[in-house]
Amino acid sequence: MSAPAQRVTIKDVAAAAGVSKGAVSIAFNNKPGLSEPTRERIFAVARDLGWAPNSSARSLSTQRTDTIGLALCRPARLLGLEPFYMEFISGIESVLAQHSCSLLLRLVNSLEEEIELQETWWRKRQIGGSILVDFHQDDPRIEPLRHLGIPAVAVGHPDLTGGIPSVWTDDASAVAEAVRYLAALGHRRIARVGGPSGLGHSAIREQAFLTTLRELKLDPGPQAATGFAGEEGARATRSLLLRPDRPTAIVYDNDLMAVAGLGVAAEMGVAVPDELSLLAWDDSQLCRLTHPTLSAMSHDVHGFGAEVTRELFDVIAGRAVTPRRVATPSLTPRASTAAPRAPGN
Repeated sequence: MSAPAQRVTIKDVAAAAGVSKGAVSIAFNNKPGLSEPTRERIFAVARDLGWAPNSSARSLSTQRTDTIGLALCRPARLLGLEPFYMEFISGIESVLAQHSCSLLLRLVNSLEEEIELQETWWRKRQIGGSILVDFHQDDPRIEPLRHLGIPAVAVGHPDLTGGIPSVWTDDASAVAEAVRYLAALGHRRIARVGGPSGLGHSAIREQAFLTTLRELKLDPGPQAATGFAGEEGARATRSLLLRPDRPTAIVYDNDLMAVAGLGVAAEMGVAVPDELSLLAWDDSQLCRLTHPTLSAMSHDVHGFGAEVTRELFDVIAGRAVTPRRVATPSLTPRASTAAPRAPGN
């Protein structure tokens, strides 16, 4: 039997970088005394060897814990329009205020940019921990951030988050409830307008949608993968309604797309709910202001943000945490869903 791999130490990093152990410590504690090229060489070697300082062995008094980081990979314009993240951030802030802490929010263009940002935040001691969102399948952030040793909480199912402490909602059960509700009304052609296909929670919802249709012995409904913007939801809805076998019900992955879909139905002369039922994900004020009002999958997004932040403070304090499902979105029926019109009526 082969011997177990030897653990990489600070001495190994120092030797590979051609510096002293003290220089490695200076680099990772962001202290003066090193040139920037030397500092970057040390970081590069540490990444290559898979080494990071043991965060549990570091004194919390040397870390800045009055600021929490949150990076979002989405356009600024969409963030301003999307109610979910506004509610989620307000939940985060409600807990930070209790701890006299602040939120450091940045928008990034890619996950690779987020990795670099998180490394910078941590090495410069700008944050005490980070909230990670929008996990992808085989997410590239997992290994670099684990090696970095940054205290973090992932918003996502544990299957996606690679062992990072996670908090999530049961999206699969919620999708099943939505499809079963529409089927119970009599709908047999149910479609879905989802978010980007690379997102882990989009894949979970897609699979739950297809599985539930199969269990109900209904044909697999068409699905469109889009961004979360209203114009993308409108484009997907228009495409679905132009099909010869157009659906009698559509489930959307957010409220913005559902509101846009309602507008497209009106534009095309398709009556809601008489000819088409619409159901949105993440209930918001938008769903209650439309005419007709939109049925939606609801949960306490503000409370969800607060739970995630409390979990992060437990991680920072070194308390044992386990993955936690905090909610299953539940259906709130409104005027946009009804039994399909009988043939000939």
